[in-house]
Amino acid sequence: MTGSEDLQDAIPVFEETLRVSKTVRDADRVLIKTSVQERTEYVDLELRTGDALIERVPVNRVVETAPAIREEGDTIIVPVLEEIIVVEKRLVLKEEIHIRRQQKVEHVREPVRLRSEEVALERPALTEPTNKEDKA
Repeated sequence: MTGSEDLQDAIPVFEETLRVSKTVRDADRVLIKTSVQERTEYVDLELRTGDALIERVPVNRVVETAPAIREEGDTIIVPVLEEIIVVEKRLVLKEEIHIRRQQKVEHVREPVRLRSEEVALERPALTEPTNKEDKA
């Protein structure tokens, strides 16, 4: 072999290749826990009740027209009419019904159960990712 032939045989050729692989792993985890807490609170209330006292009041008075239902203070007056026969027809106010309103205020204390949720977050430790291609 001549010197020029040795140079031709001595030049190596290299080639680089790229190999990319991916693995799937959890980046982060969050554990959420909820719990319900109950507490009792008291509410002050004002309860009103009412009664009606009915009183029949005799009037026996002749009227020209029927009186309207009216209100005097806390009393509602409902006229009761009757027609009677005389030589002429007259309208007589026979009686009135007086209805008086009464209110009673009572204070009561009632327990009321209220609930609220509490949330706790925990981050568990992550395990190292495993590359399935490395095992093969």
